[in-house]
Amino acid sequence: MYLSGLWYFGALGEQLKPGQHLNIELLGQPILLARGFDGEVFALRDICPHRGILLSTGRLLEKDGQTQVECPYHGWRFGSDGKCAGIPSLTKQQSLTRDLSKIKTKNFHVCEQQGLIWIYQGDEKPTDKPIWVDLVGAATPKLSTTTVFNCHVDHAVIGLMDPAHIAYIHRQWWWRTEKSMHEKSKNFGPVERGFTMLPHTPSSNSFLYRLLGAKPETEIRFQLPGVRVEYIKIAEKYVVGFTAITPVNEDKSQITIALYWDHPVMSLLPNALLRKGLDIFVGQDRDAVNAQQKGLAYNPKLMLIHDSDVQAKWYFSLKKAWELSQKSGTAFQNPVKPKTLEWRS
Repeated sequence: MYLSGLWYFGALGEQLKPGQHLNIELLGQPILLARGFDGEVFALRDICPHRGILLSTGRLLEKDGQTQVECPYHGWRFGSDGKCAGIPSLTKQQSLTRDLSKIKTKNFHVCEQQGLIWIYQGDEKPTDKPIWVDLVGAATPKLSTTTVFNCHVDHAVIGLMDPAHIAYIHRQWWWRTEKSMHEKSKNFGPVERGFTMLPHTPSSNSFLYRLLGAKPETEIRFQLPGVRVEYIKIAEKYVVGFTAITPVNEDKSQITIALYWDHPVMSLLPNALLRKGLDIFVGQDRDAVNAQQKGLAYNPKLMLIHDSDVQAKWYFSLKKAWELSQKSGTAFQNPVKPKTLEWRS
């Protein structure tokens, strides 16, 4: 069961030029995500209500002053609001028993900000905006990568937030080594629909942090439905890593990582090298989680321990609290309390 009443990451803004569209699967449903000829993004349920073909296999066209999606099967056209705008097979003498505009495919609320496209999942009109990435202003990502984990979103989320796996899954000279493991103590606190590892000096056993020079300060926030943002401040400069864990369906999750920065060191590094590092890093998580599915297929009883698995426990508590607020119509109560966690990694 998926969480409703939330904004989910859909795609990067750079993936869509005016007049372009793509098909994505989100929460087990097909969605046509498009950018109209006027530059505005819209999203429709990617199924033609006539004969069920995917609308995304058709084309976008400009007609009657608006962007329309043309079904490739019979040419039915739909506006960006999802309402039918034309049925070419009808003659002048023919008419339907109801107004064409009453034939429609679902239209989703969308929001594009900071180079990220968000899609709202819920029947009601959203009362808030998607997660805002601090420090970067209106900037768009300078680098991004996307991969798919063959697992339920819960396993993808807790796999990525798990601090104890780093010295094993990400064991490489430029990040961690087995000999660099040591005890760590971090302070946590609640944020809107989530929790944060409060600003702190990052671990000394990471080469990449040292590369940024000066005295970096890091904060890592997690917020429902599945967004992790790491803020690294170096004096007046920043590097921000945005990660969205998006449920494609029950057995597949998409991981999108986008980097923002104004730090000169980052600009000196070739984008190809940075992307290679990102792909290696997230690929190691992907391979571990995919391998985990072989064991999970036997439905074993799982164990979460203190303190390294407390963030995973918070995630499940947050989900439960959000579901309760949605069902009862009451305000969401964040179950996370300030706490210091300790582990070795």
